[in-house]
Amino acid sequence: MASERQRSAARRNIKKAASGARRKRSIANMPAKTRTALGKQAAAVAKRKRTGSSTPKTKSELYEMARRRNIPGRSKMGRAQLARILGQK
Repeated sequence: MASERQRSAARRNIKKAASGARRKRSIANMPAKTRTALGKQAAAVAKRKRTGSSTPKTKSELYEMARRRNIPGRSKMGRAQLARILGQK
């Protein structure tokens, strides 16, 4: 169990990190296209969570499927390309 001194240090660190994030406003200072893309990506993840999709969605899952099928060039492919190739076969 953490001592009182450790807990107070953790609280201070959390406050510092939160204030730094508010001050920096990193998402607000991104280009509009990037913010839009992040929002769309988050919405897609939320939709998958709501619908309970069981299909593999992460690149690592798709890569494992490609490895099992022995697809050449799989290590250089991105997530979308892996999904496209696995969907065709």
